[in-house]
Amino acid sequence: MPDTPGRTRVPLRTPTLRTARLLLRPFAERDVEPLFALQSNARVLRYSDSPPWTDRDRAHAFIAACRQMEEDGSGARLAIETWGDHAFVGWCAMFRWNPVYRSLGIGYCLDEPAWGQGYATEAVRAMLQWAYGALDLNRVEAELDTRNAASARVLEKLGFEREGLRREDCVVAGEVSDSWIYGLLRSDWKADPTAVRVVDGPRG
Repeated sequence: MPDTPGRTRVPLRTPTLRTARLLLRPFAERDVEPLFALQSNARVLRYSDSPPWTDRDRAHAFIAACRQMEEDGSGARLAIETWGDHAFVGWCAMFRWNPVYRSLGIGYCLDEPAWGQGYATEAVRAMLQWAYGALDLNRVEAELDTRNAASARVLEKLGFEREGLRREDCVVAGEVSDSWIYGLLRSDWKADPTAVRVVDGPRG
């Protein structure tokens, strides 16, 4: 989405959020190794719009980009770890934040050991609960490969509606794929203040 006329860029401080089982926090340099392991796993990135990483420098660049997103106010990426043992299990992100349109996009990526435990739904619910309050959102959008049934279930559990199809939207490693577009309006969002506690950062 291009910049909107009249939009003033301001920093967007990345929050730290706690749920029943997870901690969502800003990325740090200690995340380089687990992040590289996650993003170099071909099974994890099966339906991603980019191929698995082969260079560890990509992890450093990813974390640097997190800081840049925060500084320019375009969004935020949050590392996800389990609350008890602080094991890194993935990340979730908000991007294309537009305060004029009151909209943003989201994405998420969870490691294999975290699959099937409801962590993605729990983490994204917490991020949305924070964002709808702190950013006064009206609309959130997500895009995913049409073959990614597990990710679609996460969005549908959170109230997203499937709104459209982008045909042959991505070509990764020579493989062409279509994308579903999902949207969640403020009027459809079922807020649950008990789903998250803001440990640090802006509050709604």
